[in-house]
Amino acid sequence: MDNFCICTVFHDREKGYKGNTAAVIEITESWTHEEMAAMAQEMQQPATTYLQATKPGHYKVWWFAPDSEIGLCGHGSLAVAAYLHQVKGETKAVLHYADGFVKIGFDDSDYFLWIEPIEVIDHGKMPAGLEAALGQEVHDYFSTSNKDVVLLKSEQAVREMKPNFKALAQLEPFGYTVTAPGDSVDFVSRTLVPKVQQLEDHATGSSHAILTPFWSERLLKNEMEALQLSPRGGRFHCEMHMNQVLLKGKAQIWVQGQSKAKA
Repeated sequence: MDNFCICTVFHDREKGYKGNTAAVIEITESWTHEEMAAMAQEMQQPATTYLQATKPGHYKVWWFAPDSEIGLCGHGSLAVAAYLHQVKGETKAVLHYADGFVKIGFDDSDYFLWIEPIEVIDHGKMPAGLEAALGQEVHDYFSTSNKDVVLLKSEQAVREMKPNFKALAQLEPFGYTVTAPGDSVDFVSRTLVPKVQQLEDHATGSSHAILTPFWSERLLKNEMEALQLSPRGGRFHCEMHMNQVLLKGKAQIWVQGQSKAKA
């Protein structure tokens, strides 16, 4: 039987059920991508991570949303760190995926992941109609290989933004990380993915692999605190270390069990 858990990550424990939820399934035999996709749809989590041990401290991983495979999932990686620590007693591991690897672990009271920074290309061409779809004036726009960065003037503008997801889905970019300087933290953001079922992600590690070097350069700081202003909210501690991003956050398992069969 395959072990599984569902947990909440990048949340503020004092504010209850916040952050981003993820399922982790440790598989003992190979699953097809079709089987993984079917189970992820049944789980209906923002991310379902499939985990398979290859040697001590090393695992192959695959991430699936309910309606598509995910190339890199930061919050799904942090969920694995919680699973390995709370269920199996491991404090660190390396996760290998199709395009690279992520280092994860537990340090004092925080779970962490080391992740490759995603390069920001200065001043990309903003899609026509973006400001109307966001309902906010765009201060600047940057392209990346993942989600494009949309810079707004203030935390209030990010918080009050009411995206028109149907209009956003008609534009070329897959997704956007909308960000601004924070009032009580270094920066804030929201992650919009209008072409998939979720539409807005709750707490997004891959977005902070973009935003950590982005704001580190602008604020001249290597350690920063960040909030993701999604409906559930997310809290991140971000550090820039040469060519690596370190993200730290809280994680809590709230369902644990065993799966008797594949999808």
